[in-house]
Amino acid sequence: MRYPVPDLPAGTRRESETEVEKSRFITWICHAPDVASFTALLAEARRVHPNASHHCSAFIAGAPGEQNAIGFSDDGEPGGTAGRPMFQVLDGAGLGQVGCVVTRYFGGTKLGTGGLARAYSQAVSQALAELPLHQVTERTPLRLKVGFAGEAEARTWLESLAVPVTAAEYAADGVILTVGWPRDTAIDLGPLEARLRGNLALVDT
Repeated sequence: MRYPVPDLPAGTRRESETEVEKSRFITWICHAPDVASFTALLAEARRVHPNASHHCSAFIAGAPGEQNAIGFSDDGEPGGTAGRPMFQVLDGAGLGQVGCVVTRYFGGTKLGTGGLARAYSQAVSQALAELPLHQVTERTPLRLKVGFAGEAEARTWLESLAVPVTAAEYAADGVILTVGWPRDTAIDLGPLEARLRGNLALVDT
């Protein structure tokens, strides 16, 4: 599976701000490959904005469609008016590994449930429009055993397919290369086996 994630270094965030009826909505978005990354973002928002009215949030700490490492919170806003709309924007964008906090400073005018849902949704949508992204490819580890003479040829072939070699183990009778094969691509080692004249074996992981 391949999907977009925020192209942000660990511990950093992208920030945007909008105003609705004198209420300020400050949106922070981070790369959240795990729940801890999102939790750190939320804690930082609360630290930087201790006097804010609400810190509403949503996250998907995995691939799009993830069912377990997800969450959202209204943080005191009427139920269903903040966290869920925020999550729906993230989910609708097809993003993975993303965490989001919208900090609100109440401006004195009540927005109503519909107005709140629109305001939080728009805050996230605006932030996403400016968010740098990169593609993540989910991979399955494979261990390929080749002779010493075939290692360079194997590495060249794997590189041509953008399949990374993550480890190499050298033994008396050859080399075991651990590679990250894309999960959305059928495993076909036939072309490499032909190049190596059969001197290739798939080792159990």
